[in-house]
Amino acid sequence: MKKYLIIIGLYLTSPVFGQSTAEKTLASVENVNDAAAFTTHHPQLKPEIRILTPQDTDTSLYNQLCRRKKGDVVTMEDHSYKIVEDTTQYTFEASYIYLDGSRLSRPAIDSIRTLIQKRYKAGATFETLVDEYTMDGNTQHGALRFIANMMVKEFETAVQEHANGDIFTVDVPNREWYYVVKKTANDQATRMITVLSIFTPH
Repeated sequence: MKKYLIIIGLYLTSPVFGQSTAEKTLASVENVNDAAAFTTHHPQLKPEIRILTPQDTDTSLYNQLCRRKKGDVVTMEDHSYKIVEDTTQYTFEASYIYLDGSRLSRPAIDSIRTLIQKRYKAGATFETLVDEYTMDGNTQHGALRFIANMMVKEFETAVQEHANGDIFTVDVPNREWYYVVKKTANDQATRMITVLSIFTPH
């Protein structure tokens, strides 16, 4: 009887021990740079840095991790995962008409932008106006999809500050870039969890 109790006790405590061991092994890893160094120095643990999102094929792992915080260690099956970064990435969508300030005067740009907005309000599609006025050769009717910190600050800030469907102008005078922009979608937020995984067989 005593023998069976010992075996049961070991069985019940083994996951806890496994988690504790993984936490100790990964204790020095606090950020992505630490994780990269860890992968170099501990190849025997088959370390891997992964970025998980809601679209990840391993949804069960993402669902487990999204309930945790940075620094937590989660053990599932034969791997342990330490969350080294937890961020939200924003994606924006807009269509634009570009006017080149090195080829047009500022009064000409203002006049063209006023005309574009009047024609849009009168029923012209923005895609048609892009094809007629844009000066950068865009072949997608000005369609643009970008993530945060990808565009110049003036353009990105203006898109963030407007609502889906808004028409507005953007100036980047130090580069002589001038725009009429239509925001074409609501901002999309994606939670991105970066983990360091190691092989921890039981």
